[in-house]
Amino acid sequence: MEGASSIIMLVVLVLVFYFMLIRPENKRKKQAQAMRDSLKKGDTITTIGGIVGKIVTVKPDTIVIETSDDRVRMELTKWAVSTTGVQSNETQTKKEEKKDEEPEEISESAAPAEEAAPAAAEEEKKD
Repeated sequence: MEGASSIIMLVVLVLVFYFMLIRPENKRKKQAQAMRDSLKKGDTITTIGGIVGKIVTVKPDTIVIETSDDRVRMELTKWAVSTTGVQSNETQTKKEEKKDEEPEEISESAAPAEEAAPAAAEEEKKD
C-alpha cells in the first residue's frame, strides 16, 4: 500500500509541474512565435535590447527597421523582436509611480546614514 501511495504522489507532482511550469511556458513561446510570424511592413517594434524602430522590409528570417528620422536602417533577426508597438506613456508613468513609492519607505531607514556622512566629512576636515 505504501508503494502505491508514493507512486500516486509522484504522478501528482509531475502533473503539477506540467500545469504550473511547462504548459504556460509553451503557450508563451507559441504566442511570441505567432507575433514574430505576423510582422509586416510599417509595424513599430521593440527589440530584446530595447531598440525601437519601424519595419521597412520583412524577409523570411530577418527584418529591416528604421530607428530614427535620419533613416538609419538595421537588419535584425526575427527572434530579436520583443514586442510590437511602442510602450505607452501611461504604462511608463505607472512604473515610475511604483518606483517613487518604494524608495520613500527605504529613505526613512537611510536617513541616519545621510546624517552620519556630513559628520564623517567634518572629521576629515579636522585631520
